[in-house]
Amino acid sequence: MDGTCCRWWSKDTVAIVTGANKGIGFALVKRLAELGLTVILTARDNAKGLKAVESLRSLRLHVHFCTLDVSDTDSIKTFVSWFKETFQALDILVNNAAVSFNEIHENSVKHAETVIKTNFYGPKLLTEALLPLFRFSDSISRILNISSRLGSINKLRNPKIKEMLLNEETLSEEKIEGMVNLFLENVKSGTWKSQGWPEVWTEYAVSKLALNAYSKLLGKCFEGRGLCVNCFCPGFTQTSMTGGKGTHTADAAADLGARLALLPPGDLPTGKFYIGSKVSIYSKL
Repeated sequence: MDGTCCRWWSKDTVAIVTGANKGIGFALVKRLAELGLTVILTARDNAKGLKAVESLRSLRLHVHFCTLDVSDTDSIKTFVSWFKETFQALDILVNNAAVSFNEIHENSVKHAETVIKTNFYGPKLLTEALLPLFRFSDSISRILNISSRLGSINKLRNPKIKEMLLNEETLSEEKIEGMVNLFLENVKSGTWKSQGWPEVWTEYAVSKLALNAYSKLLGKCFEGRGLCVNCFCPGFTQTSMTGGKGTHTADAAADLGARLALLPPGDLPTGKFYIGSKVSIYSKL
């Protein structure tokens, strides 16, 4: 799975990484820039984003920066407008921006709406806004959504929702959004614990469950049309989201993520869920 074994990219290959002022996003920008791509680092905090860019430039890595808050539709519009004016086309989108308000052993759903808005609707709306700008060349454009095994279908205990997600013939955006709305309704009514939702980091898990399902749907829609869409769970990584705990560093996770984003064009997979170096089909998770 070594994406560097067949170097199809160049400095004209354009990649966007969201939520990239720290953690896995920052490490991904660094790795892609080291490999010679043109990389756009985005962050919702302008000052933190600029500081991250300066730290990379001190390493003689030239990257571009633009403020982007994926939970804000106006921010998405402004970013896409800037991108259109600055670059000719897009080759790689890494949807990394995400939030969680729980500590490792906590499971509050107090911020469910914010988590869903950022982790699911954020990448979904940004992707849809950028779709017309992908190059769709022979090298095949790529979307890599940073996800989590917490959003695996086998974490669900609700048989009706599980059946809906597993039925690839009838899966739709409307059904995915319906699932998300049902979860938010259950949170508001205080019934979410009894409705079969994932038991660990529930609001975060549901946001990733929805993102995984959307990625599968989008991958199927564009299969054979010059765009592949995959998800990547970096595992228990040492970042601020995990309080610095984890089995490996952000740099190690980013190295795997970059390899996935840069897989050779021939027989490029789509609609897959990667956990580390392993790949599974969504319906078998």
